[in-house]
Amino acid sequence: MGALIQRPASWPFFCAKLKRATSAFLVLLALTLFSTFSHAHPQDEDIVLDIEMGELQLEEGQMTEEYMAALKRKRLRKLKAMSWQEKTQLYLYAGFEHIVPKGLDHILFVLGLFFSSLLLASLLWQVTAFTLAHSITLGMASLGLVTAPGSIVEPLIALSIVWIAVENCVFKQTSKWRPLVVFGFGLLHGLGFASVLSDYGLPKDDLVMSLLAFNVGVELGQISVILAAFVLTYFIQKKSWYRSYVQIPASVLIGMVGAYWLIERTLL
Repeated sequence: MGALIQRPASWPFFCAKLKRATSAFLVLLALTLFSTFSHAHPQDEDIVLDIEMGELQLEEGQMTEEYMAALKRKRLRKLKAMSWQEKTQLYLYAGFEHIVPKGLDHILFVLGLFFSSLLLASLLWQVTAFTLAHSITLGMASLGLVTAPGSIVEPLIALSIVWIAVENCVFKQTSKWRPLVVFGFGLLHGLGFASVLSDYGLPKDDLVMSLLAFNVGVELGQISVILAAFVLTYFIQKKSWYRSYVQIPASVLIGMVGAYWLIERTLL
C-alpha cells in the first residue's frame, strides 16, 4: 500500500520548476504593475478632488498648473478606454459646445459676417473662406506644425470682430476682397480653436478622427448661429429700414464688445 501512494521520483523536480515559474510570473506582474502606475499618475484623482474640495493649498499659479495637468491626464486615460464611436461623439459635442454657448467671440464674428450683406451668395463666400481657413490652422496646430501664444492670438481675434463690424457700418455691400480678409481672420480663429482642443487633450490612436469630429462640431455650431439669425430677421430683411435700424446697430454693438475685448486682452 505504501508503494501505491509513494510520490514519483520526478516530483521534487516538478515542484522546483513550478516555484521558478511562479516567481518569474510574480516578478513580471510586479514590473507590469509598476510600469502601468508609474505612467498613469494614480494620484491625479486625489489631486483633482483635493483641489476641488479646497483641501490642497497651493499658490494660485501652481494650483492652476497642477489642476489642469491632472485633469488632462485624467481625460486622456478615459479617452484611451473609449471606443471610436464614443470619441467621435465626444469631440463632436466639444466642438459644438465651444461655439454654442461658450464661444461668444466666435459667435459675434459669425454674426458680423451675417450682418455684412443681404446677399446670400456673399455670405456663403465669406463663411466658406472662414471655414477653410480655421480648418487649416486648427489641423496644423493640433498636429504640432504651428504654434502661437494666446497673448497674441486672443487680441487679434478681438480685432477681427471690430474690423468686420466697422466694415459693416461703412460699406453697404461687401467688397470683392472681403472673403480674403475673412480667410486671414479665420486662420487666427483656428489657432484659438486649437488652444482649446490642446487643453482638452487629443488621443494619439484616433487623433485624425477626433480632430475631424471637433471641426465638424465647430461647423455645426456656426451654422446654428447663422440659422438662428436668419430665422429672427427673415421677415424684416427686405424692409427699407433694415440696414438703418438692425444691420448697423447690431454691427455697432458687436464692434463695441470686440473693442472692449481688444483692450482687455491687450492691456490686462
